[in-house]
Amino acid sequence: MNTAHRQNTAHRPRRLAATLLATALAGAGLTVAVAPAAHAAASEAVVKLPISSYSALAVDSVHQRVFIADSNTDYYLNKGTIAVYDFQGGHLATLQTPAHVSGLALSADSGKLHAGLREQIQTYDTTTLEPAVVASTYTDTCGRELAFSGGQLYFTTPYSQYVGTCATASTYLDGIVDGLHTRTGWNDYGKLELEAGPGDRMLMGQPRNDKAANPFLTVYDTRDGALVRGAARRFADAAGNGALDLKDMAFSTDGSKVAVADAGHGTRLLNTDDLSDTANAYPALPAGATASSVAFSGDGKYLARGAAATGSTPDLLLQPADPADTTAPLEFVFEGSLDGDRVAPRGMEWSADGSRLFAVTTNAVGGQFWLHIIQPPAVQYDTRFTGGLTHSPAQAVAGEPLALRGSLESDGPAPGTPLKVTATRTDATGTHDLGTATVKADGTFTVLDEPDLVGDATYTVSFPGDLTHRPAEDITHTVTVAKAPTSIALTAPDEGSLDAGITITGTFTAQGKALPDRAVLKVERTDRLGTGTLSSVTVAADGTFTVEDIPRTRRDVTYTVSWPGDDLHTPSTASAAIRITR
Repeated sequence: MNTAHRQNTAHRPRRLAATLLATALAGAGLTVAVAPAAHAAASEAVVKLPISSYSALAVDSVHQRVFIADSNTDYYLNKGTIAVYDFQGGHLATLQTPAHVSGLALSADSGKLHAGLREQIQTYDTTTLEPAVVASTYTDTCGRELAFSGGQLYFTTPYSQYVGTCATASTYLDGIVDGLHTRTGWNDYGKLELEAGPGDRMLMGQPRNDKAANPFLTVYDTRDGALVRGAARRFADAAGNGALDLKDMAFSTDGSKVAVADAGHGTRLLNTDDLSDTANAYPALPAGATASSVAFSGDGKYLARGAAATGSTPDLLLQPADPADTTAPLEFVFEGSLDGDRVAPRGMEWSADGSRLFAVTTNAVGGQFWLHIIQPPAVQYDTRFTGGLTHSPAQAVAGEPLALRGSLESDGPAPGTPLKVTATRTDATGTHDLGTATVKADGTFTVLDEPDLVGDATYTVSFPGDLTHRPAEDITHTVTVAKAPTSIALTAPDEGSLDAGITITGTFTAQGKALPDRAVLKVERTDRLGTGTLSSVTVAADGTFTVEDIPRTRRDVTYTVSWPGDDLHTPSTASAAIRITR
């Protein structure tokens, strides 16, 4: 199975590549087709959402329901909607709220869905979908965030007279603690974000705004109905660089780590106890992708990293949660009217067992939305290198192209998009990364290199695996790299005279790496009086040179032109014999 696929559902035609791969994911019941992009997604279902704005996503794993809120905060009299789906993407209901709806949060037992309205908190029974008012609140004009933590409900209350100034609204952290509306006393500027985590902990993060040039991230202890602030961090350095540009945040499954989608940095991984950077970090997102969302799977295996990207650049990476695990991620590209164009900020949640990822995507202008229900592969297949490595040309030369060829064999269904191997060269100066090479449909691959050092070079080719294939055992191959050859060609007359002198022209050629400077050639003259060294000649940029001399005696005179070679090139020499007359 390939590292990235896109499903073709029978009830919803989708754009397909010229070559299709149909296969079943074990235990998942998926029919998969290769998309035209270099990377694509394997989705069980894609749903076009009946909303024009998006504020929150909640996943009820007990009753297998997905709730998506349409904030609709553009006008204070607007009503809101909550779209309800099952885990297969089937539409169950659309709930209309009496005022705009923003944050959503499930109770600890998933029996109640809490929804943040303009002036109240409302709940819905997750089985019957019957509504009930929990409490009246201070007016929210911009959209709330909700989190259920420590057995209590916490929510933000941003207030701004105008919708256009919501980004810098004065926002308060409130709660329904022991059944009573409580103003906690914590507040700051901007649409503060909340995220509940294991161990009665809750994150609060501040998006970057004009009144918060250096936003914060902080952890609260919510035990016993109290709200005690723990670790806190601002990220800018003394010069003001590196400030947090928060789009999303999530606790790891065990609560020991915090992942942050930072539009200016990528995916940060922090230690929960002090919010310091972890020893191992996640790799950078693909070039051109800006972090927008992040979510750990409930079983602790996976991390989903959402992004905003264009073209064939991945919008979503699904990878091992352990940053030390270098298994290649599944890469998802969302592009166009069937997929959306990017993952919405705060737009991902997992089912509790990690079997499904629910991702909300949006178009570039943010007016349309889609729900993707994605299942990671249930099976990994073995891979192996076969037949060893070969190289050509047979004699490797410093500074000239060298091709190494091999074959990778994989079990299971044929990959829908090509697998890739990585390669390194180790020589006297260390180990050098040669990047990746694509494995062809027949399993063969070619690694290209240009060794720049004489001596033995050991090549190592690896397949690190992906979420569908296990890594292969590395394969190595040692090549002896020789100096690049040089040559001198002379054009001389058969005869010359003592009076007129002689002129010899020539060409110097050096293969391999270009010389740092123009070659300087040694010129010797041998006649019946002995051998002497003439003035050296410098080779022109086009490789040509000229030797001029007034012979000192008649009869046969031999002119020898030579170059001593260097660390990467062999020496060369050439001679010409001329009969000298009066």
